[in-house]
Parts: sequence; C-alpha cells; structure tokens
Amino acid sequence: MAEDTTVNSAAQQIAAGYATEGEALELGTVLVDGKVDPTAKVRIPLATLNRHGLVAGATGTGKTKTLQGLAEQLSNAGVPVLLADVKGDLSGLSKPGEDGPKIQSRAADTGDDWVATGFPVEFLSLGGGSSAIPIRATITQFGPILLSKVLDLNDTQESTLGLIFHFADQRGLPLLDTKDLRAVIQHLTSDEGKADLKGIGGVSAATAGVILRALVNLEAQGGTEFFGEPEFEPADLIRQVDGKGVVTLVELAEQAANPKLFSTFLMWLLAELYEEMPEAGDLDKPKLVFFFDEAHLLFNDASKAFLERIEQTVKLIRSKGIGVFFCTQLPTDVPNAVLSQLGARVQHALRAFTPEDQKALTKTVKTYPTSKVYDLEEALTSLGTGEAIVTVLSERGAPTPVAWARMRAPRSLMAAIGGPAITDAAKASPLYAKYGTTVDGESAYEMLTARMAQQQAQQEAEQAPPPVAQDAPPPPRREKEEPGLIENILGSPAAKQFMRSMAAGLGREISRSLFGTRRRR
Repeated sequence: MAEDTTVNSAAQQIAAGYATEGEALELGTVLVDGKVDPTAKVRIPLATLNRHGLVAGATGTGKTKTLQGLAEQLSNAGVPVLLADVKGDLSGLSKPGEDGPKIQSRAADTGDDWVATGFPVEFLSLGGGSSAIPIRATITQFGPILLSKVLDLNDTQESTLGLIFHFADQRGLPLLDTKDLRAVIQHLTSDEGKADLKGIGGVSAATAGVILRALVNLEAQGGTEFFGEPEFEPADLIRQVDGKGVVTLVELAEQAANPKLFSTFLMWLLAELYEEMPEAGDLDKPKLVFFFDEAHLLFNDASKAFLERIEQTVKLIRSKGIGVFFCTQLPTDVPNAVLSQLGARVQHALRAFTPEDQKALTKTVKTYPTSKVYDLEEALTSLGTGEAIVTVLSERGAPTPVAWARMRAPRSLMAAIGGPAITDAAKASPLYAKYGTTVDGESAYEMLTARMAQQQAQQEAEQAPPPVAQDAPPPPRREKEEPGLIENILGSPAAKQFMRSMAAGLGREISRSLFGTRRRR
C-alpha cells in the first residue's frame, strides 16, 4: 500500500508540471514503475503549439496513432491540421472508431471518456495518379532551390539552375510544368540560344545538360503529374467545418518511388504558408498545425544553405501562428539547429540493436531534462506500444518534467477506409471543382516553339526566289482620315505613359522568397 502511495505521489508530482489554465491537448497519463495513474494527466497547452515539436519512435511503437490522436483533438479545438499520409493508414480519421476491450482498457488507464468520433477530412494527393484531389505547383512557383533538392543537384548545378530561372523570369517565360523548363534549357543549349546562354553568365552547356538529364529522369518517375496548373493555394488548408478544424491528408503512396519529391513538396507548402500568412504574434491556439512526416527524407543529403533556410523558416513561422511537428524514427534524424527550435517532445520506443543505435540512444537521453524518477536510457528501450517519454513547454514557457506516458487511444477508425470511399469524399469536396482538372495554359514551351516556327518561316522566306514583277495599276488615292476616338486616346501622353509602365511591368523579374519560391501578388 505504501509503495502504491509513493508511486501515485511521484506521478502526481510529474503531472503537476503539466497543469494548464487554458485549452490543452490530452496526451495520456503518467506511468511510474509500471503502474499508471489515470488522474495524473499529461497535456500540451494549445498556446505553445506554435513552438513546434517532435514525434519520434521506431516502427510499430504507436507513432502514427499518436499523430492521429493529436490531429483529432486539434480538429475538435477548431484548429486545422495537415498530415502527410505516407503509408495510407490515416484515412480512418474520417470515420468513427470501433469500440472493443482494448479500447476500453486504454480509456480506463488514461481517464478518457472515449466516444467513437469521425472528423472532417480532405483527401489530397501529389499529382493526378490517385483517387484523392490532385494538387500541383508550377515550376516557377516551386523555385530553383527546392527543385534542386528534388533533382539531387550539387551546389554548382543548383547555382546554374538558379541562373536558368533568372533568365526565364526576366524574359517573361512562364515555367508551369516540366516541359517548359525542358524547353528553356534546350533553347539555351541550342545554336539559336548561344547568345542568351552567354548573356546570363556563368552557365556551362555541360552543366545545363546534366540538369536536363535529371529533369528527364524526374519526368520518367512520374514527376510531371505534380508540376502544372491549377496551382494549389495553401490558404485552402485553413478551414473549418461546423466549428471543427479540417484535417487535410496528403496521400503520398503514389510517390513512394520518389521520396525527395514529396518531402520537398511539404517544405514548399510550409514555405508558402510562411510567405502568405500575416504576422499573428502569441495566440491562444495556432491557426494551423503542420505534421512533417518522414522528416529524415528532407534533411538527408541537404546542402548547408538548404538546412539554414529550413532552420530560418521554422524559427520565423511560429510568429504566423503555425506549429510544425517533425515526425521521424530517430531524433538524430533532425539537425541540432532545427531540434533546438522544438518545444514538445513525444518519444516512443527506441531500438538499440547496433552500435549506431546505442550512440543515437545516448545522444537522445542527453537532450532531455534530468529526471529523478526514470532511468531514461532504460526507459526509452522499455516503452510499450502506445507509450512515450514526453516533455513539453508549460504555459509559462518552461520545460515540463519528463513523463513516461501511456497515450490516449484515437477516437476515429484506426485503419484505412479504402479507395472508393476516398474517391467519393474527394468528389464531394468543394476543392474538387477547383483542382480536379489539369489546365495546360500558354507557357514557355508554347512561346519558344512559336518563336522557333517564326524564325524558320522567316529563313525560308529569305531563301525563296523573288516573285516576278508584274505591271499593276496604281492604288487609288485616299483622303487622310480624321483620327477616331480610340486613336485619340492611344495617342494621348497619359495613355503612352500607361503603356510604357505596363510593358515595364511585364518585363520585370519575378520576386522570389527565402526558399526561391515566387512571391505571390
């Protein structure tokens, strides 16, 4: 009895660090020496979610269910959520869960009055190869920095791609899809484009050829489906239905063969949100929470400049009222500079089968506050499924005590709902009419093709023999006509100034952001 009292006392002391006055997400309850106290709650204050977080753990430890539970509670609080559904098993968020003995046992352990609940979900996918609503970005909007990551270019090649974008921006050549960029590169490396290639400086034909081959490889892997119009507007992520925040699921199963594309696409979305959202300051709850799944794919082989831009975006985007959670297997997958920006940590079990695993475990332990209750190195390898080592920021901004938490069970279906159900939900969405059909507008490919055809026709005309001269009657003399209303208007000084301003505007180079994406007007 005395032992149980001691355990409960330790659990309550830990839980006291998680007490909140404002709204909070319920993670679970404290576990000490294998015993759970249903009244010792572990929470994340909603007001601190724009300080970002990390959800990590080995495969099969309950990481995905933690994401599902967090998304549910955020939606209930009216906060929209974006989740990358890499494995396709989060679609159950749209349907009520199924009750059973395991659910009731978990509810008793966590003090949860569990009720099966479905949530408003939008199903999106990269490109048009899925049953969900296709979303796209134009090449121009995506920008040279992110595209270089997708194409796996080195620093020199990235710089060259930037100059190619600079040329297209200056010449008013819209790069909507991959064939547009391919047409521009082919033009610059052709005999007709030698002067243009020389004019932008620092671009070697050999490097341009390497970029062209990388682009062709991307097209062969299905990358053409993602780039194009209509372009997705990130503001469509921030919506509510009947007071609940919309959960946007981005299906990525079709892009499994090209993980760099979908991880970089998520970074593009984040960069776009940073550029578009107004400053918000400290809010009672975030405007949007962005779950960045399989985060290691973003950081693998990233250049120093790319990592610096990620760090800066994560650091600054919290002032826009947006929270970012990186989800990965090992905390060491996230660079220290980014990890230091994260306020919440939910660490599921780690495996220590190899020397590298043991090294990662030791590093992870050092990143936690000191605990008098747990041996963290032992705890991190002993966690059961659906349990995690947690520390977050309290309402006053201080780290909470480390808690071994038994996590709450999701209230929605913990399984996939199937393709036909996703198709029906996608077609019923208001976004389907906006993004469901691909638009192929006039862009760099058509403009350069027309220019080449015009040049070829001009050359043929110059090489053709002159026509035989024939006597012809002189044309009738015409009296000089008075200028009409249109001519008078166009000839006025004000109209001429307007036309000059408009022409200058058309030729003005596109303004680009921190990540090289086009700034929207």
